[in-house]
Amino acid sequence: KNKIKKNESVNLITQQTGSFTSKTERPRTTFTAWCNSHLRKAGTQIENIEEDFRDGLKLMLLLEVISGERLAKPERGKMRVHKISNVNKALDFIASKGVKLVSIGAEEIVDGNAKMTLGMIWTIILRFAIQDISVEETSAKEGLLLWCQRKTAPYKNVNIQNFHISWKDGLGFCALIHRHRPELIDYGKLRKDDPMTNLNTAFDVAEKYLDIPKMLDAEDIVGTARPDEKAIMTYVSSFYHAFSGAQKAETAANRICKVLAVNQENEQLMEDYEKLASDLLEWIRRTIPWLENRLPENTMQAMQQKLEDFRDYRRLHKPPKVQEKCQLEINFNTLQTKLRLSNRPAFMPSEGKMVSDINNAWGNLEGAEKGYEEWLLNEIRRLERLDHLAEKFRQKAAIHEAWTEGKEDMLQKRDYETASLSEIKALLKKHEAFESDLAAHQDRVEQIAAIAQELNELDYYDSPSVNARCQRICDQWDALGALTQKRSEALQRTEKLLETIDQLYLEFAKRAAPFNNWMEGAMEDLQDTFIVHTIEEIQGLSTAHEQFKATLPEADKERQAILGIHNEIAKIVQTYHVNMAGTNPYTTINPQEINAKWDKVRQLVPQRDQALIEEHARQQNNERLRRQFANQANIIGPWIQNKMEEIGRISIEMHGTLEDQLTHLRQYEKSIVNYKPKIDQLEGDHQLIQEALIFDNKHTNYTMEHIRVGWEQLLTTIARTINEIENQILTRDAKGISQDQLNEFRASFNHFDRRTGIMDAEDFKTCLISMGYNLGENEFSRIMSIVDPNRMGIVTFQAFIDFMSRETADTDTADQVMASFKVLAGDKNYILADELRRELPPDQAEYCIARMAPYTGPDGVPGALDYMSFSTALYGESDL
Repeated sequence: KNKIKKNESVNLITQQTGSFTSKTERPRTTFTAWCNSHLRKAGTQIENIEEDFRDGLKLMLLLEVISGERLAKPERGKMRVHKISNVNKALDFIASKGVKLVSIGAEEIVDGNAKMTLGMIWTIILRFAIQDISVEETSAKEGLLLWCQRKTAPYKNVNIQNFHISWKDGLGFCALIHRHRPELIDYGKLRKDDPMTNLNTAFDVAEKYLDIPKMLDAEDIVGTARPDEKAIMTYVSSFYHAFSGAQKAETAANRICKVLAVNQENEQLMEDYEKLASDLLEWIRRTIPWLENRLPENTMQAMQQKLEDFRDYRRLHKPPKVQEKCQLEINFNTLQTKLRLSNRPAFMPSEGKMVSDINNAWGNLEGAEKGYEEWLLNEIRRLERLDHLAEKFRQKAAIHEAWTEGKEDMLQKRDYETASLSEIKALLKKHEAFESDLAAHQDRVEQIAAIAQELNELDYYDSPSVNARCQRICDQWDALGALTQKRSEALQRTEKLLETIDQLYLEFAKRAAPFNNWMEGAMEDLQDTFIVHTIEEIQGLSTAHEQFKATLPEADKERQAILGIHNEIAKIVQTYHVNMAGTNPYTTINPQEINAKWDKVRQLVPQRDQALIEEHARQQNNERLRRQFANQANIIGPWIQNKMEEIGRISIEMHGTLEDQLTHLRQYEKSIVNYKPKIDQLEGDHQLIQEALIFDNKHTNYTMEHIRVGWEQLLTTIARTINEIENQILTRDAKGISQDQLNEFRASFNHFDRRTGIMDAEDFKTCLISMGYNLGENEFSRIMSIVDPNRMGIVTFQAFIDFMSRETADTDTADQVMASFKVLAGDKNYILADELRRELPPDQAEYCIARMAPYTGPDGVPGALDYMSFSTALYGESDL
C-alpha cells in the first residue's frame, strides 16, 4: 500500500510539472548541478542539460549511479534511432520504478526539448532523491518539510513553512548545517537582514565541507519574490541525504538514552533502598538493647521516667519507623516490577538487607518490645509497694525505738538493793508491768522483722540499712528480754522480804499499759497510708474503719475506768498521807498522757474519714476512666478487624478497571486515615489510665497494645494493597495489556486461588492448563522458577500478572540496545568516548563511559570501549 501511495504521489507531481512554463529556466542551474553531483562519481559531467542527454548515454549513466543498478546495454551508434533507443531504455527504467511519465517521450528528449528534458530530470529527482524521504508516514514533500522544521526549530528567526520564501534569508540553510556540524558556521553572528551573506556562507560551506555542489544562486533567490520550489527542494534534499547518517545516529542515541534513563532511575531506587534499609536496621539495632534492658531502677521517679521514655517511643519514634518499613517494602516491590518490565535482572540487596532480613529484625524488635511495658508497670507497682513497706517499717521502728529508749538502763539499775520494803514491792510491780508492756511490744517487733523480710524478698534497694536497723532492734529486744529476766529474778529473790504492795498503782499500771499500747496502735493505724486499686478495696477499708469507730465508746469506758483508778490512788495518798512523791512507781504512763493520746485518737478519726472519702472518689474516677477506655476500645477493636477483613475481600475481588479499584482503595485508605483521631483519643484515655496507675480493666478484653498492633497492621495492609494495584497498572501500561486481558487474568487467578490471594503449585499448573498451556514437567519447572524464584511453593497475583504480561508483550532487548550502540559506533565493534559525548546527553554519556570496560579486540584503538559487554550487563546474561 505504501508503494502505491508513493507512486501515486510521484505521478501527481509529474503531471503537475510535466509542462514547464518560462519560469522553468530557474531550476536549470540547480538540476545541472544536481546531475553533476552524481555523474562526477562516474568521472564525467554535463555542460548543457538539454543537449548532453540527447543521445541517452549520460542519461542512462546518471540512472545507474543514483540507483546503484545496471541498465540494459546502450546503443553506441550515432543515428537518431540509436539515441531514441537509449532514451527509451532510460525512460523504461524510470517507469519500472513505479513512475508514470506523462507527456514525456524519447523523441522530445532526443530533439533537445528543454521543457521535457527538465521535466524528466525533475521526475528523476522526485523519484530517487525525494520520494524515499518519509517522516512519520507523510508524503515525500511533507516529510522533507517536517524534517527541516524539526531540525531548525531551536533556531531564532527561522520559520520553515514551505520550499520557497521561507528560505530567502538564508538562515534556514545555515541552521541545517549548524544543527549537524556546529563547528562549520558561527550561527550567532548571522543577521536576518543580510540574506546574501547568509546564503553564500551556506552554499560555500556545503560545497567545501559537505560535498554538496552549489545548485542555487544567492542573487537569484534574493532578487526573486518567490524562489523556485523545485530548485529549493532539490538542494535541500541533498542536505537530507548528507545528514542521513546523523539521523540514524540520533535514532540510535534516543534508544540508548531511553535505556540508560531507565537504568539510572533503577540504580537510584536501589541506592535509596540500600540507604533506607541501612538506616532502619541501624535504628532497630540501637533500639533492641534498650528494650531488652530489664535492669530495674532504685526509685519510683527513675522507673516512671523509663515508662515515659517508652511512651514517647511508642507515640513518637516507632510510628515513623513503621511507615519507613512499609515504604521500604513498597519501594522494593515497585523497583522489582520496573526491572521486570525493562527486562533487567532482579534487584538483590546487599548482604543482610533483604526485605526478609528487615522483617526478621523487625520481629526481633517487637519481641524485645513485648512485655517491656508490662515489666515497667510491674516494677513501678513493686517500687510503690516497697516505698509503702519502707515507710511502714520506719514508722514502726521509730515507735519501737522511742519505747525502748532508756529501757536497758532502767533494767540494769540496782535500786532494789537500798529500797525499802514498799519500794521493793513497787519495783516488783513496776517490773511486772514492764513485762506486760514488753509482751505487748512483742507483736510490733515481729511486724518489724516481717516487713524487713518482705523488703528483702522484693529486692529493696536500701535493704542493707533496713536489715541493720532491724538487727539492732532484734538484738536490743533480746537484750531487753535477758535483762528483764535477770531483774525479775533479782526482784523475786527480794520479794520474800517485801510484803506491802500498792495494789492500786499496780492495777493502774496494768490497765494503763495495754490501753496506752492500744491507743498507740490506733494512732498508728489511723495514720497508716493505704494503697487500693478498686472501689471494693476502699469500701473494705471504710467498713473496717467504721467497725473501729464502733469500739470507741467501749474504749472511752476503759479510759474512764483507768482514770478512776488514778483518782482513787490520789485519794488514798491524800487520805493516808502516803509519801509517793506524786508519781506512780510502777509505770511512766500518767493520766495526762492518756488523755493527750485519747484526744489525738479522736482528732485522727475524722482525718481518716476524709482520707477514705477522697480515696473513694479517686477510685470512682478510676472506674470512670476504665469504662471510658473500654467503651472506645470495644468499638475500635472490632472496627479494625472488620476493615482488615474488608481489605482482604477487596484485594481478591474484581470490580471495574484497575483505576476504579485504585480510586476506591484510596478513598478507602482516606476513610481509614480519617479514623486516626479516634485512635489518638484512645491513646489519651490510655495515658490517663496509666497516670492513675490503673493496672486492670474488667470492662474490655482489648488493651492499648492490641489496638496499636491492629492499627499498624491495618495501615500497612491498605498501603500494600494500593501498591499492588499500582504495580498492576504499571505492568499493564508498560506491557500493553488491555483491561479485558487483565480482567481475564484476574478471573483465572481468582478461580483457582481458593480465596486466599495465592495459588499453590498444583493450582497454578491447573490454571495454566485451563488457559491453553501444554505443560511438560520441564516446562512447568521452568515457569515455576520464574514466578517463584524463592521456591516457596506459592504464586502471588503479582507474579502471575508479570508472567502473563511477559507472554503477551514485547520490550526493548539487549540485542536492540547493542544494535543501537553499533550505529553510533559506525559499525565498529567498539566505540570511543568522544563518539558517546557527541551523540548522547552529557550525563548519560559519562554514565556509559564510567561503566564500559576497555575494548580488548584485535581491531581496537587506544581508549576504545566495549559497548557489547555493557549491553549485556544492562539486561543480564540470560537475555543474550
